[in-house]
Amino acid sequence: MSNSIVKLLALDKLFNLFNMVKQNGGIRGSLYKLYRQEELKDGVLVGEDELGNKYYENPRYFYSRNRWVEYNDKAYLNYDGSQVSAEWYGWLHYKTDLPPHKDPSRPKYKWMAEFTENMSGTTGQYVPYSTTREKVEAWVPKQKSSA
Repeated sequence: MSNSIVKLLALDKLFNLFNMVKQNGGIRGSLYKLYRQEELKDGVLVGEDELGNKYYENPRYFYSRNRWVEYNDKAYLNYDGSQVSAEWYGWLHYKTDLPPHKDPSRPKYKWMAEFTENMSGTTGQYVPYSTTREKVEAWVPKQKSSA
């Protein structure tokens, strides 16, 4: 009887809201996360990568929405999907159920490159140096002689 009254009055939803606000650092922290990520979620911290991104999970949410990443505060609003390493990408997209730090069978070979984010569109992007002359040259008019 008491459980149905709680659900009828939506007190369980209110409890979940207070739990989310508490987990996200109070009212100020929750407003900051809402500004950066446009949603509040509560979940269990699964791990953190070398860039400082934090990965969470909450099985109460829908299947494709119950794992998420909160990007490092240093990225501020300039975060994108290329800032997630390949190991954590596999965990986020259900290619494996084990996070990278709990998977002993994950191979790490010498030839594997360290993770770097995609710098396209930023000042750190790769720009090749061209050794060929331009095909189109700017036209320079002849100076008029004043005679």
